[in-house]
Order: sequence, then structure tokens, then C-alpha cells
Amino acid sequence: MDQRPLFLMTDPSCFDVSYQINPWMKPTAWRPEHAATAQTASGDLRASLQEAGAHVETIGAVRGLPDLVFPANAAVVLDGKVLLARFRHPERQGEEAVFRSVFTRLRSRGLVRELIDLPEGVLQEGAGDAIWDARRGLFWVGHGPRSTRSSVKAIARTFGREVVGLELASDRFYHLDTCFCPLSGGEVLYYPEAFTAQALATIRERLPEPQRIEATADDAAAFCVNAVNLDADLIMARAPAALKARLAAHGYRLIEVDLAPFILSGGAAYCMTLRLDRTSDAHPAILAAE
Repeated sequence: MDQRPLFLMTDPSCFDVSYQINPWMKPTAWRPEHAATAQTASGDLRASLQEAGAHVETIGAVRGLPDLVFPANAAVVLDGKVLLARFRHPERQGEEAVFRSVFTRLRSRGLVRELIDLPEGVLQEGAGDAIWDARRGLFWVGHGPRSTRSSVKAIARTFGREVVGLELASDRFYHLDTCFCPLSGGEVLYYPEAFTAQALATIRERLPEPQRIEATADDAAAFCVNAVNLDADLIMARAPAALKARLAAHGYRLIEVDLAPFILSGGAAYCMTLRLDRTSDAHPAILAAE
């Protein structure tokens, strides 16, 4: 059985920036030449994941759904369970049927085992707003700009794992994965200004100071917090020198990828991938919150 980390990515051939649903997206800044650089960037990210020991499944592009290239928003996946996303913005709602079909095919191949729908009225945009912290055996769950507060309870009930809700303070950091990244050594890279005062207090209460790596505004704007971590390897967009030095001091090897075309849409390495093989085997089940 293949024990490599397993990721889902999307062919970027239909990617562009043709609408605006977050402050990073500027359709007037998109140029035809960006399509070619997006192909190169996506290929480089795939190669970086493979260099770090992962296997990558790639799904096809769909014309008219440019943000399909961000499958992190498709679902929350743990222990083979797939909690399918429900998007807030009409521009992305067409992705729901596409990803349902994708996960149905993956289930038929034994790569996932169960598809689950959210309760009515709950908005939840996948692993972008529900980040599994393998070191602690819990989900950090973002809510506010895209996912509703009710998604916190829905995730707890679905997976029977501890959840920690964090309210996001700005449309600029519209998903948790744009501003929060748990790392394999127990540290968390995060951007404090993306959170409400209560959420920030929760982070600081939960994480001792040595485990908190605070990103700067420049780090966050470069989408370096939106990273993929595999053991000591940390795959991210091109990073400021000071952040590289800080992460190296914690023992991480940075693999940088030029993801500029995707940053034009407000996404980077984590957004462009969805990990499918995460398990909670090391942690006992808990009674989901009522």
C-alpha cells in the first residue's frame, strides 16, 4: 500500500482572475501571459510536493470555474471521511457538483471512504477554514468572512474531534489558511492582525510563546503563511529573507515556488492542494460537542 502523503491538485488551464470575491482579486490586472506562468507555477508546486515525498492526483479544469484550482476549499478530509464544502459566493458554487463527482470517483478507487453533506444553512469552505493539527489532534476552524460560525459545531459532530473556533477579522484574510499554519514540530505560523481580539487570545492561550511564530504584514502579503508542511519540508510562495531565517532556525527546510499568478487571486500553496490521507490514529476519539 502506498504510504506517501496524498494530495489533490487541479489542472490550471482554465484559471484566470475574471471576478472579485476577495480584496486580492483584481480582474483588470490579469493578462493573457499569466495563463502560461500559471501552468509553470502549478507544475513547479506539483514537483515540489513530489520532491518532498508526496503523491499528487490531478483533476481536470472546468471552463467558467477558475477557482477550481484551489481544491483546499472543496472539503474537509480526515480518516477517509469527506465533509463536502458549501460556498458562500455564487461564483464558486458551481464547484460543488464538480468536487462531489471527483470525490465519488476517489471513493470508487478506495482513496476516500465516505461523503458527508453539511447541515442545511451551514456554509463551510473546506480545509481552507478547517485545518487539522496532527500534533495536537484537533481542528482549528476559521469562521466569519466565508464559513459560518455554525460550521464549528458541524465539524466537531462529523469527525468527533476537538475543534477550536477562530473568528477572522478581515475579508483580506478570508480563510484561515491565509493566516494560520500548524507545523510538524508543534509551532504555528500565523498573522496576528487577521484575527479578532478573542481569537487572538485563544491562540495565545492554547500555544506557549516558543510555539508561536508571528508572521509580519510582508510575510502575509507574500502568502507565505499559506504553506504546505511535510515533516521538516515547508513548501510556500517566495518568502522574505527574514522569515526564511526564522523558519530555518526552527529546523524547517523551505522549498520556495513562484506562485505569483495564483496570488493575484488570493491563493498560494495550501489553497492549491488538498491532502486526502490525513488520519487521527494517534488520538482517541472524543464526544463531539452538542
